[in-house]
Amino acid sequence: MTLAQTRLDELWDFSDAAGSEARLRAAVEDETDAATRAELETQVARALGLQERFDQADAALDAVSIEDVAVAARAALERGRVRNSAGDPEAAVTCFLAAADAASGAGLTFLQVDALHMLAIAEPDQAEEWTAAALRALDGVDDPRALRWNVSLHNNAGWRLLDARRVDEAIAEFEAARDAATRWGTPQQVQWADEALAEARAVL
Repeated sequence: MTLAQTRLDELWDFSDAAGSEARLRAAVEDETDAATRAELETQVARALGLQERFDQADAALDAVSIEDVAVAARAALERGRVRNSAGDPEAAVTCFLAAADAASGAGLTFLQVDALHMLAIAEPDQAEEWTAAALRALDGVDDPRALRWNVSLHNNAGWRLLDARRVDEAIAEFEAARDAATRWGTPQQVQWADEALAEARAVL
C-alpha cells in the first residue's frame, strides 16, 4: 500500500464530505505516483457516496486504474460502501468480501479490518462473527493507526449488545473501546467512549 493512512486522515473530515472531496481531488491532481493517485481516486468516490451522489461515485470507481492489490482492495471496499449506502447490502457484502480477501492476501491489515468492520454493518445477523474476525486480524499488529480499529470494533459491538439488552456485555465492550481509545485513539473517541459507558451503566 503506497498511501499512508495518516495522510488520508489529514485529507478527510467525515463531517464535511464536500470539503473532503475538494481536498482529495486536489491531492489527486498533485500526485505523481500512479498507484497512490489511484488510491486517492477511490477516496474521492467515497466522498461522493457520503453525499449520496451514488452514480458519480460508481463512475469515479469505474475510472480507477487497478494495477495493484492495494488499489483493488480499496476500490472494492469503496464500491461496497456506495452499494450499502444506496440500500443494496447484498451487493455490498460481495464487495466487502472481495476487499477483505484481497487485503488479507497482501498483508494489508488496515484495509482487511476496514472491510470486516463493514461486513459487520452490512450483515448485522453475523456482526459478532465479523467483528471477532476483525479483532483476530489485529492480533500481533504493532501499527498504532491500525490498532485504533479496536475503538470502533468494540464500540459498535457495545451498541449492538446494548440494543439487545445484553447490558453487562455491552459495558465490557464499551470499557474495551475506552481502553483502546486511550491507547491509540483520539480525544474525541475517548469522550464518546465515556458517554457510551455512562449510557450503558444508566440502563443498569
